[in-house]
Amino acid sequence: MTYRIAVDVGGTFTDVIAVDEAGRTTFVKAPSTPENQAIGTMDGIERLATALGLGVRDLLGRTERIVHGMTVATNALLERKGARVGLLTTAGHRRAGNTRGPEA
Repeated sequence: MTYRIAVDVGGTFTDVIAVDEAGRTTFVKAPSTPENQAIGTMDGIERLATALGLGVRDLLGRTERIVHGMTVATNALLERKGARVGLLTTAGHRRAGNTRGPEA
């Protein structure tokens, strides 16, 4: 049996879902850990493995794809609560949608 796993880190919970090759889904939640989001993610994967009757190594060994999303990051952008950032590029770097060339 192979699995595809999706993880979504939210502000309160980290959601983890597995879909097996037959299309069956298994869903778990774990508390999010803002100080280190990897902790909540791995807790969710451990809970998922338990729900499937597997060890974490076995589950990950049978996993063909992991997709990771972060609702918490999307919310930070929308609410403008993140750190101030900038983008530096080399000369000639084109803006997205700029089809006129580097001089534009």
